[in-house]
Amino acid sequence: MSHAPTAPRRDRREPGEVFGSGFSLFADMLVVGLLTSVACLPVVTAPAAFAAASKTLRKTAHDGLPVGLGAYAARLRVHLTLRTLAAGLLIPVLAVILSVDAALVRSELPGAPVVAPALALLALSAAVVGLRATAVAGPHQLSVREGLVRSAADPGGSLLLAAAVLLAALLVWSMPLLIPLLPGPLAFAATVVDLRSSTGREET
Repeated sequence: MSHAPTAPRRDRREPGEVFGSGFSLFADMLVVGLLTSVACLPVVTAPAAFAAASKTLRKTAHDGLPVGLGAYAARLRVHLTLRTLAAGLLIPVLAVILSVDAALVRSELPGAPVVAPALALLALSAAVVGLRATAVAGPHQLSVREGLVRSAADPGGSLLLAAAVLLAALLVWSMPLLIPLLPGPLAFAATVVDLRSSTGREET
């Protein structure tokens, strides 16, 4: 006895897709970006917020289900530990470095042409390592050491993340209204780079 084929569920994605296509991908990044922005408001919670964003996107890739507030909130609670809050204290330090860098660019102090690019490179490297640390899956979760190891082991992926950070900075400077949405694409980029590097290690 033959059965009529059942229509695919609308909330699931086609087999083989990574994060969905078209508007599904766009909607997921918008939702994750807004949720992460809200979770980052206390500043020190930013590492946990980005880790929750990465894990939510990774789960979405695996199951093909849309991003939900409950799933994100549950992962955020898991990552809100003393360790991640302590890591969040580095963000104000990074902000001070950027402020000093901007002041050096506008000044005529001796050595400013050398120190300013060095501070900018330091801030960019810290952002890349931080994103890679929050995107790490498996037993090494939110590990700065693992973020450093993966950044060095996958320079191509690190350059891609650096480009994403620079693009985000450019958007912040040119269109500040987009700031609440930017954590989504950044978490997405970090997650894809981590998946890309993990796939490369499995193939080798």
